[in-house]
Amino acid sequence: MNKISYYIWIIATFMLISCGIFYTIKLKFPQFRFKRMVKSINDNNRNKSGISSFESLTLALASRVGVGSLSGIALSIYRGGIGTIFWIWISCLLILPNAFVESTLSVIFHKKRNNKFEGNPSYYISDGLNKKKLAIIYASIVAFCQILGFTSIQSNTMATSLNYHFNIPLLLSGVVLAILSFIIVIGNLKRITSFLSKQVLAMGFLYVLVSIIIIVINIRIVPSVLLNIIREAFNFKALGWGVFASLIIGVQRGIFSSESGTGSGAIASGASDTKTPINQGFIQSIGVYFTIFIVCTSTALIILTSNVNISSYHNPNGIEIVLSALNYHLGDIGNIFLIIMLVSFSFSTILSAYVYGESGFKYLFPKITDKGIIFIKVALFGIIIASAVISPVLLWDLVDVSTALMAIINVYALFSLRRIIIYEYYKKWCI
Repeated sequence: MNKISYYIWIIATFMLISCGIFYTIKLKFPQFRFKRMVKSINDNNRNKSGISSFESLTLALASRVGVGSLSGIALSIYRGGIGTIFWIWISCLLILPNAFVESTLSVIFHKKRNNKFEGNPSYYISDGLNKKKLAIIYASIVAFCQILGFTSIQSNTMATSLNYHFNIPLLLSGVVLAILSFIIVIGNLKRITSFLSKQVLAMGFLYVLVSIIIIVINIRIVPSVLLNIIREAFNFKALGWGVFASLIIGVQRGIFSSESGTGSGAIASGASDTKTPINQGFIQSIGVYFTIFIVCTSTALIILTSNVNISSYHNPNGIEIVLSALNYHLGDIGNIFLIIMLVSFSFSTILSAYVYGESGFKYLFPKITDKGIIFIKVALFGIIIASAVISPVLLWDLVDVSTALMAIINVYALFSLRRIIIYEYYKKWCI
């Protein structure tokens, strides 16, 4: 399975970067139109049906800002050196247009169901490309990947980390997380996004605030840390294969963290009630920037300004590196802060994964009723508890392959629908 994942991700990475570069040139660097991004947040051109543009942003952020923003960054530094951070930044800028395009297309092709908007890549694959079978394949992967895959991984990562570092029983963590998740998902999409809009803001504010405090305290060494990140990104002697290790690992982590081009951000955008598709593209661009340049970079600086000897760890999962760094900066408070972040990140990602998975199910079964959906919610409850106790090792590999397949199918659609995007982008109100 590892070899399959490796080769599929080579194809997916090439397609994601190529598509990102294509739209960067064709749309004249949309990832740098910051003024338009900020302006799009206050989108008053709405249908007053579905969720707001801001709520779609927080829904996408809940998916992007997960445990991987902590452990994933630590592992990137461990495996590829500190130069990986530089390549995470670069890959973010290169593939960000994919998030912009997929979100725009999702709004163009979304549909109203029970007076609420629904959309995901399956809709523009089916209606835009007229490829119904491919749309069904994509929706099936999303339903499996999100509700079974990402939910299990988040639950297991949180539970095992809390058990290993704080001796909290696996079952207890799973049950608490399952109950909290079920209380929220038992409601409709509006209730879930309303909760996430508050939780993600609070979670993000707390993490950024603590990060700023740590950075300010260590401000004297921050410039040298940033300089070392850039220097090591081009160090051909490091790790035997130097720049290539940093580049490959950094690009892969950038793709995983930003999710640009996999289509997940398009699911959040498809539920938006905006009348201006391009606005949704700009709004999701903000989410990618926040995830990579604020949250992931903050994690890197927390680690790199500490006295943690990363090379001394043997096959870490990443969390222990972050914990050691937080303990260095904050003392025992670091333990409490990490628990809060682990639970918050896992919880928000599980909620967003449920919404995305439900979207896939609704596309596959358009006549499914609210009673039918309740079975998915009950299943979610069981999945969270089971995966907290039983490590879904095989499932991790399957999710890895599934995510790459999602990216390949989605990028194919993004490029094939380029004429629609170019037309939409260059309307007079967008120039």
